[in-house]
Amino acid sequence: MPTALLLFSEGLDSHLAGLILKEQGIKIIAIKFITPFFGWKYKENPFPFYEKIKALNFDEGLIIDITEEYIEILKKPEYGYGDYANPCIDCKIFMLKKAKELMEKYKADFIATGEVLGQRPMSQNKNILELIEEKAEVKGILLRPLSAKLLSITEVEKKGLVNREKLYSISGRKRTFQLELAKKFNLKEIPTPAGGCLLTDPQIGERVLKIIKEKRPLNYKTCQLLVLGRHFLEEGLWIVLGRNKEENEKIKRIVENKYKTYTLNVPAPTAVVIEGDPPQTFIRDLLIKYSKKAKDKISKGEEVFLISQNV
Repeated sequence: MPTALLLFSEGLDSHLAGLILKEQGIKIIAIKFITPFFGWKYKENPFPFYEKIKALNFDEGLIIDITEEYIEILKKPEYGYGDYANPCIDCKIFMLKKAKELMEKYKADFIATGEVLGQRPMSQNKNILELIEEKAEVKGILLRPLSAKLLSITEVEKKGLVNREKLYSISGRKRTFQLELAKKFNLKEIPTPAGGCLLTDPQIGERVLKIIKEKRPLNYKTCQLLVLGRHFLEEGLWIVLGRNKEENEKIKRIVENKYKTYTLNVPAPTAVVIEGDPPQTFIRDLLIKYSKKAKDKISKGEEVFLISQNV
């Protein structure tokens, strides 16, 4: 039985790519690469991912944290960013290289993706798709089932591992044909077109670009903090405040005493000082600004003071 490593973003197209190949009797190993900017919910709770793999009748699912290596790409992508901090072309090249490294371990014959020709003008036109193949060194072993008939025939098809006649010639941004395929495969829930990358979010994307431009600390922990809370960035100073109880708990778990953390003696945000050494009065005033309980206490003439959360 031929085996495919599927880059599984969880978007509709990657669902369909896997199902099209599964229909041909191909073993599907779905890979979910994760960083704090995409797929991170599975870091603490991978169970829903494996349930999804089971429901789709794929053979195996892998969750792989690529954050450490991804940071270096994020800092200086060879092919630049998209609308915000999303290095789409470099990202795809990197993921394909990682998948290629896994082929021997999982005895895979080829790699598959849900890419559709012309769906994204900048990163999925024919020239870019060919560039990605070349740079990732996967030419001939990378199959894009949804648009395969519009692209050069692969070694996979030449060898008869996949029947080209049962692949598709989808192009463009409309999802009409994909929705028809979703009905054919009885997908109960129609996923969004893409897997969702927070680097394309205007607020988070601009924040990440600012951190990179100003050469502030970008590491495993700060990447996780960048998608949470309120960020106060001044020269030589970077403070993060949680916006609610859930974020406060997440922030404390991420920080693990690496950075100084503070709160008040009343319900208030958790503050993390990533850069700088601001006066404690400054941190106290900042926390009071975002704590209704603190303001109420002060209005009654009661004392509100800063508490260090570092033990």
